[in-house]
This record gives sequence, structure tokens and C-alpha cells, in this order.
Amino acid sequence: MAIPIRRRTVLERRTPFDLRRTTFGFALIALIVAGGGMGLRAAWRSTGLPPAAAVLLLILGFVVAVLVLRRRRRARRVAETVTEAAYGIVDAGLAELDAAEAARAEARAQAVPELPEPAHPVDYAQLDPYAFEEAVADLCRRDGCADAEVVGGAGDLGADVVATTPDGRRLVVQCKRYGPDNRAGSQDLQRFGGTCYAVHEADVALVVSTGGFTEPALDYAEQCAILCYGPEELAAWSEGAAPPPWEAAVAVDAGEPAAGLSGP
Repeated sequence: MAIPIRRRTVLERRTPFDLRRTTFGFALIALIVAGGGMGLRAAWRSTGLPPAAAVLLLILGFVVAVLVLRRRRRARRVAETVTEAAYGIVDAGLAELDAAEAARAEARAQAVPELPEPAHPVDYAQLDPYAFEEAVADLCRRDGCADAEVVGGAGDLGADVVATTPDGRRLVVQCKRYGPDNRAGSQDLQRFGGTCYAVHEADVALVVSTGGFTEPALDYAEQCAILCYGPEELAAWSEGAAPPPWEAAVAVDAGEPAAGLSGP
């Protein structure tokens, strides 16, 4: 004997309870009910019936609808189809919300800038003389002297790097790549002082020494308005802890104390 197979209803085929899905479903039903109510209200106003007659007509229509749904299988199938369509709309809306949230999260992740890795301090004393001159020229270019170039060599008359500062002054630099036990002396400063202004027409004269300076050299430099950058001043300039030498020269001319200058 054949055993009849009962068709599973929409409620039996439904997925397990989902709070967000159910909430959106109720919201959709509320919108449909509200829209239907506004439509009925407009229809009542257009017919001109009194409120009591309109309410009676609404109750009568509801009773008829219930009777039709109870007696007609086709109407039940239509209701199941409408229910499935409503759940489909809810699921599609939830999927779009999830996709939009994922897109916003990805955009926020891409918008976060990557922090540059901290620069390692340069050991200028370990560079060869020519590389040291190039490193000083790079510092000048980094801080706004776009035309900084290395001119040191035979017959340079004391100028290793020349540049134009951002405010238009001519910068002339002599580079002394000495060891820690070999400081630049007064004779080094005197040779540079004899050419930096008269020959190279410097507005800012700078001597950079990885070994530091002797006291007589610093005295002579102060008399001739020559800036002296030893290893500490060079490191501070390189790491951005002190202003460029030409800005320090402006501070000295104005009578202000300038950080990063070697002194007696």
C-alpha cells in the first residue's frame, strides 16, 4: 500500500532561528502593513464613507480573506510563495549589508598609512672621504638645497660641497673625514677661511669634521664666522634633532643661541 507523503510547509523547511533575519523580516512586514494601511486610508477618503462603515467594510474584507485562505489550497500555495519571496528579499538585503560592511572595512584598512621604518643612524666616520662628501651633499639636498653638489678634488681650494640655501644664500662646505683621535686644527680652518669668502663667495661657510675640532680651530672659526660641525652636531643634523647649519647661522647673526654648533 502506498504511503502518502505529506508536503513540507515553508515553516518546516525554514532555516534555524536567526535574530537578525527575523528582525529584518518583521521590519519588511511592518512596511508592507503600513503601506497597505495608508492605501486603505486613501481609498476610504476617496469613497466618502463614514468611519464606522469603513471599519465594517475592513472587518468584512478580513473575514472573507480568512475564509478564502482556509478553503482554497491554491491561496495557501500563494501565501507560501509570498513568504518565500519575503525571506528571499530579507536574505538579499542582509547579503548586501554584509558586502557593504566588508567593503568599508577593506577601504579603512587600505586608508591606514604604513609608518616608515625608523632610519638607522649613519656612522659617517666609517665612510671613505668621497662618500662622506656625498653624504653631506645629500643632507643639504634633503633640507632644501636642491642644487647641492660635490666639487671637492684637486684644486678645489677648500670647497668640497657647494649649494644654494632655500632662502637664496650660497653655502660652501669643507668636509673633514677624520678619526676620533684626529681633530681638525687651526691650520685647516685658516686654509678654508682664506678661500671660502674671497674665492668661493660664501654667504654661509661650514666645516664638518667627524673627529671634532681643537680649541684654537674653534677660536679662529668664531672670529671668521665659520660654522663648525663636529660628530655630535653632524649626528643631530642627520637625525633631524637640530636645524640645518644655514638656519643655525641665521640664529647666530640674530644674536640667539644656536643649538648644534661646536664651541670652546
